[in-house]
Amino acid sequence: MVKVKIDGLQRVEDALVAAEAGADFIGLVFVPNRRRRVTVAQARRVVDAVREQSGSPPKVVGIFADQPINEVNETVAACRLDMVQLCGSESPEYCGQMAVAVIKVLHVSADSTTHEAIEVLSERVRLITGQGHMVTLDRMVEGLQGGTGVAFDWKVAAAISGQGHKYILAGGLTPENVGEAIQTASPWGVDVSSGVETEGVKDSDKIRRFIAEARQPKLAIHEES
Repeated sequence: MVKVKIDGLQRVEDALVAAEAGADFIGLVFVPNRRRRVTVAQARRVVDAVREQSGSPPKVVGIFADQPINEVNETVAACRLDMVQLCGSESPEYCGQMAVAVIKVLHVSADSTTHEAIEVLSERVRLITGQGHMVTLDRMVEGLQGGTGVAFDWKVAAAISGQGHKYILAGGLTPENVGEAIQTASPWGVDVSSGVETEGVKDSDKIRRFIAEARQPKLAIHEES
């Protein structure tokens, strides 16, 4: 079954909707100067509520970008995070110093459709997963490190799947197109933030519909790992 990650949560009620609807992961943003950033206190309220009120709570992922290693690990401990998602230019050595499991974001440019570009991307995925980390493929947008709501060519992702790589697909996904994205790209998981918002605020109905569409039986092309 395709895994689902709902990112950019700030309110307890939205996190509980995602958990109750069956999200496998929820993401909390700790990147400075980002609209969806949460404080440690906000994050702890979300983590506590999800773990206390959900029968099968999702893993909680802290989202960071090029921040000091000590700062990230201290936040992990303070908020009792399960994983971190690194959205910047973090090196393999940096990733290896995280206190919890890592999802490393690779940004895919609009012109990464050539055979050569796909081979370069595939090698980057191989290197990261070979170190035991997970990978998210997201659209490259100048000056932003995620949450852009912009898609890249899913045929590029399909080529990565075709080479046997496991990854999470992000960028421009919505309840309306997630089914097509899964059919086209065959990802291990899907990741959404702005696609389940209305006027910049998480929308409970969209969260539920996104998860339901990703979990349609005809689209559940992966088995539980």
